[in-house]
Amino acid sequence: MSNIDFMKNAINVASENVLSNHGGPFGAIVVKDGKIIGIGRNEVTATNDPTAHAEMQAIRAACHYINSFQLLDCDIYTSCEPCPMCIGAIYWARPRAVYYACTKDEAAKIGFDDQFIYEQLSLPIEQRKLKMQQIIPDQSDLPFRTWENSRGKVNY
Repeated sequence: MSNIDFMKNAINVASENVLSNHGGPFGAIVVKDGKIIGIGRNEVTATNDPTAHAEMQAIRAACHYINSFQLLDCDIYTSCEPCPMCIGAIYWARPRAVYYACTKDEAAKIGFDDQFIYEQLSLPIEQRKLKMQQIIPDQSDLPFRTWENSRGKVNY
């Protein structure tokens, strides 16, 4: 299959999701060695899970399939440019490439506008709309110290 074929597959997943009234108009697939190893569709409203974006679901499925938390040598095809949350997850998953069809600007035109998040992330923490405050009780670094000394840790 070609890049166009894989993208058409992601777009079909998105379209079927809308037609089934299961969630938003977004679909994604993960491909490794020319084979689809993960499929995801937006399931935010179906599952009441704000993290159930198509890319997140496809990453979860692919990682489960290959039994790894990284998608090395994999490509992600998504029907729309990923949002900030999905971009973060994609970087953590470490695929080789991401291909998308529609842009974030096109998504904004139909009501999926992430510009607010991009703007908030560029502000200093104290200027953001969402209150974020550090609280440091005694032993707050205990998990980090324990991790640092752990012999069983898996680095990522």
